[in-house]
Amino acid sequence: MGAVHALHVHELARETGQCELVALADLDRDRASRLATEIGRDIPVFASIEELAQARVSDATVIVTPTENHREHAALMIQAGQRVLLEKPLTGTLEEDRSFAAELDRDHPNALMLAFQRRFDEPLQYAKQLMDSGAIGRVFKIYSALEDSNPAPNGYKSGGILPDMSVHNVDEILWLTGRTPHSALVVGSRIYSHRLTTCAEDFDDALLYLWFDREMVAQIQVSRNHVSGYRVETLIFGEEGQIHVGHFDQKLLEITVEAYGRRGRSEPLAHRTFPMRNYRRPLPEFVDRFGAAYKAELAAFVECCRKNTPFPVTHRDGLRAQEVISAGMQAVIPLDQAARVERE
Repeated sequence: MGAVHALHVHELARETGQCELVALADLDRDRASRLATEIGRDIPVFASIEELAQARVSDATVIVTPTENHREHAALMIQAGQRVLLEKPLTGTLEEDRSFAAELDRDHPNALMLAFQRRFDEPLQYAKQLMDSGAIGRVFKIYSALEDSNPAPNGYKSGGILPDMSVHNVDEILWLTGRTPHSALVVGSRIYSHRLTTCAEDFDDALLYLWFDREMVAQIQVSRNHVSGYRVETLIFGEEGQIHVGHFDQKLLEITVEAYGRRGRSEPLAHRTFPMRNYRRPLPEFVDRFGAAYKAELAAFVECCRKNTPFPVTHRDGLRAQEVISAGMQAVIPLDQAARVERE
């Protein structure tokens, strides 16, 4: 993701002249140097984020480091006078999220933007417009799926499949509805891909079920087992129809949003296909689906930095999503415990 963000900064610099890529930092300095060469600029490369902070060469920083380092690295750059775009999640644990959010609220309330790129995705924005316009009536259920075609890579450090993956889906649902659930439940399994990686995760397949006031629910499906390809789908069910974003057909560069009314209606309420960007280079599979959203997110970050205005997504949104996930995780009952309860 560091390479993706660097590429987008460089492109925005050429297209708008409103920003400039002035440095890269990576523990693997050779990797960063190769990226600088690929971009085609003589960009200073630092061997650590500490060196970058001391150099004071920039006004803003994009941080894409392991989750366990997020708080330390973001705080370091903020204290150096930077505004920061931080990849999700905020810290990796609910306790740390609460502590860091309180620290930011107290000392630097407008210094950090959290990278929830779905809010900047054109297909999802269009679906939200349809939903908000009342096209399908009162919404009573949202289903959001995020499924990888492979396990997390060897050596990857995950706080669990739900905090690591479903944080995107949870934020999507909170953003779409403007509401927070009152109850949550998690069901999880280890059924296949956990055997193919050294990354230790609690589950490789999980479901998070959320209950809201006024008779609405949400279902979030996350998995590392969708071997046919990266799957991202959202379905919004209303009393007068449904909206479907991203039907899986292995065509990540064509995302369709379709809305249908009640049975018997001859024409769809809406049908629009959004072309995604072909980067023509080896990148993680999710970049095919969300590349344009990542760039739009970065453009919003740059604009806020230029105008010194608050960010549209902040640490508070990350904390809110993790509070929802944590509530669901507290409702998990291990099978052996369930069996003991049944015997008793």
